[in-house]
Amino acid sequence: MSVPIARTVAELRMAVAAWRQNGLKVAVVPTMGALHEGHLSLVRAALAKADRVIVTLFVNPKQFNSATDLAAYPRTEHDDAARLAPLGAHLLYAPNAADMYPEDFATTISVGGVSEGLCGAFRPGHFDGVATVVAKLFLQTRADLAFFGEKDFQQLHVVRRLVRDLDIPIEIVACPTVREADGLAMSSRNVRLSAPQRLAAPRLAEVLSASAERLSAGLPAELLAEARQAILAAGYDEVECLELRADHDLSPLSAADRPARLIVAAWLGGTRLIDNVGVLPGRRKGQVLTAANAA
Repeated sequence: MSVPIARTVAELRMAVAAWRQNGLKVAVVPTMGALHEGHLSLVRAALAKADRVIVTLFVNPKQFNSATDLAAYPRTEHDDAARLAPLGAHLLYAPNAADMYPEDFATTISVGGVSEGLCGAFRPGHFDGVATVVAKLFLQTRADLAFFGEKDFQQLHVVRRLVRDLDIPIEIVACPTVREADGLAMSSRNVRLSAPQRLAAPRLAEVLSASAERLSAGLPAELLAEARQAILAAGYDEVECLELRADHDLSPLSAADRPARLIVAAWLGGTRLIDNVGVLPGRRKGQVLTAANAA
């Protein structure tokens, strides 16, 4: 069994039109490939909510700040298709860059507010690239639902705001971060870690979780200075950002007086890792922040 692959918008829309004629609900899972269990969990969630699921595979040059990073990003289409086949995904949409961004392409979508600060402060233009490609994918697939992981929490907010502000008729479904057995958030970039770095990497999630517990108990965000030092002591080279932000709009917080997210981006060697943990005021130890208890 293999997953059909569409390379052009025309091929994609032909398939979607046939599904629409039969009254089927369509979901899309946008990815840049190098699929891991985190991506596959999104596909499973989509299959549970929609009749047909499109997985997109496009390494988007407009969201990279470094040509070196773009060149090094893993491209594993054959393996990705093999991973998708047993799940029952209905279509893999894998356009090329020349089709997505023709020579005279001149449009950029910029989402203000939620794209500022955090990762946006260190990756100028990154979220413009994300917003532009996501808008194109939504228009190309004409999907009813789109599935995104919570690991890149700022990106999730950018996509939600894009859809709301431009009245794009699609429901954004957020799915929990999937982690390795040692707690490291799954990422396509994890394969770049050396053996010693891979041993040190889970410390990021450990420090994040411990700090979230302290914040939920009412301690002020000043304690994050200690958390930064703990991350650096674990072997990380730089902590780009470690901030407490409101869960619903990413506004900065000095204490967890409402449902919040503790968000981090840090460098381990030449690999940039991101993660976030929910913080709920008065949360009991081990209680997880969910949509139900955050409401």
